[in-house]
Amino acid sequence: MSIDLHTHSTRSDGTTTPAATVALAAEAGLSGVALTDHDTTAGWHEAAQACADHGLRFVPGVELSTELAERSVHLLGYFVDPADPALAEECDRLRNERRRRAEAIVARLAALGVDVAFADVAARAGEAPIGRPHIAAVMVATGAVPDVATAFDAYLADGGPAYVPKHALSPERGVALLTAAGGAAVLAHPGLSTRDAAVDTDLLDRLVDAGLAGVEADHVGHDDATRAFWRDAAARRGLLVTGGSDFHGARKDARLGQSTTPDMVVDALAERAAGATRAVAGSATGTAPW
Repeated sequence: MSIDLHTHSTRSDGTTTPAATVALAAEAGLSGVALTDHDTTAGWHEAAQACADHGLRFVPGVELSTELAERSVHLLGYFVDPADPALAEECDRLRNERRRRAEAIVARLAALGVDVAFADVAARAGEAPIGRPHIAAVMVATGAVPDVATAFDAYLADGGPAYVPKHALSPERGVALLTAAGGAAVLAHPGLSTRDAAVDTDLLDRLVDAGLAGVEADHVGHDDATRAFWRDAAARRGLLVTGGSDFHGARKDARLGQSTTPDMVVDALAERAAGATRAVAGSATGTAPW
């Protein structure tokens, strides 16, 4: 019995709806799935209903964007209260910041001779927070680049000619925010050093002091040595070890269920998040179905 604790939908930068993501989890034979869209909990209701329809356990989650030394440090928060004022405010701020950043990136691309209409980027994002993948997709659609990988390598990657830094929380503040919202905070994919070079055990120790509950050692992008390193680092600090595919639908190669977490670990995360207000606005009883 296992659960994929890291998936994305069209509510952020995935290509499948929350319900379709759950259906794929059922097809993969999983016992449950978490929806961890970037900086939003908007897909929870749909995913929870789909899990109920398929007989799966739903784990409510969110992937919160933080930064250290202009490098991304992502945090996964489970069982948070989506109505927590501080967390809701930060997610709204991050969403607005993403739009401002996307507009600035489009302007930089124009200065580099790459014509991308911001209206097309916004349409591509739909209800999701606008991100670099949406810009890259429009660049491919207009023929500016042959594929998304080239868009990032040539223009959009951290430090690239069209890169625009964004204002973000510190990782320590992010952990504290998720914890204060009644959730359990987990450090996401710490071994993806090409993108997140700021992540090391010194940072891990600081996050433990801030209230970190776990480490996503079993990320689909980690090789065996990296998984072993972060598993050991977690064990030495009494942290839980989680796994997830980081599923984005057609946007990435990872298959849903490719890396998973045992049910007992999810139970332990829920216990660490005990006391959270798990109400969801609009539910008849005021109690969410998880």
